[in-house]
Amino acid sequence: MSATPERPDASRIAVLASRVGADEKRLFDAFDRRGVPFEHLDPRRLWFPAGQRELPWGLALNREIGQTRAAYAARCLAAAGVEVLNSVTATEVCGDKWLTTQALEAARVPTPRTALGLTPEAALAALDESIGYPALIKPLVGSWGRLVVQLPDRAAAEAVLEYAGALTGPQSHLGYVQELIDKPDRDIRVIVVGGQVVGAIYRTGEGLRTNVALGGRALPCEVTPEIEKLSLEAAAAVGADIAGVDLIEAGDGRLLVLEVNHRVEFSGFQAALGDRVSVADHILDHLLERAAR
Repeated sequence: MSATPERPDASRIAVLASRVGADEKRLFDAFDRRGVPFEHLDPRRLWFPAGQRELPWGLALNREIGQTRAAYAARCLAAAGVEVLNSVTATEVCGDKWLTTQALEAARVPTPRTALGLTPEAALAALDESIGYPALIKPLVGSWGRLVVQLPDRAAAEAVLEYAGALTGPQSHLGYVQELIDKPDRDIRVIVVGGQVVGAIYRTGEGLRTNVALGGRALPCEVTPEIEKLSLEAAAAVGADIAGVDLIEAGDGRLLVLEVNHRVEFSGFQAALGDRVSVADHILDHLLERAAR
């Protein structure tokens, strides 16, 4: 369907989501429970005429799971005068690991040592001369830890980068490589909404990836002053109103920001913290505050 021009209404809220999962259902329930009207839009069915200036919504919550659709939907809506959360900039920065790393480094937020090789050969040189082993190689775009490969030594790096160089997509030839932090079998997920920390959980697992979606276990985590400070700084660095900030604990006691998610998933978070906090209600509160402006 097209985004049909209508008289804009700053109080009308659209929710973009092609996949309605448990988190989206919690959000929809919060809207219904509190009597806040909204319109669910499936980005797979949206099209925008070039130059469109008026749309019926004043605000849009972008929950689109596909990174390319999410970014272009945000651009089209913003060009027509709709305020999008998260913003175009935050969506594009968080959706690309290197852009996220650059934003965090520019804000002096502590992160693991990272380099980007513009060819597989350059990535191998970055590992040899800067990052060292063991290390990780990650895709620039992706979630749930997909295609993250541990590189114990140079031989493993050569094999992985040779394979990457044979792939057809030009983005696959870029090597995003990062030091492997000696950490416990857990990381910390912090949710930030509207410049406030909603809460934090530990995500535990026996392997490299601790994502709850992949079987990781979620446990409550106390929000210390350091966790709060780092999480707020990370969300601000990428310009995200609604963010899932992933922290890791280095063996020397440092906390490092691993990444920032613009489409935060919170089912495991909600299960760990129970009725003490409602992420969906925090998000809705922030949307209503922005709509009121």
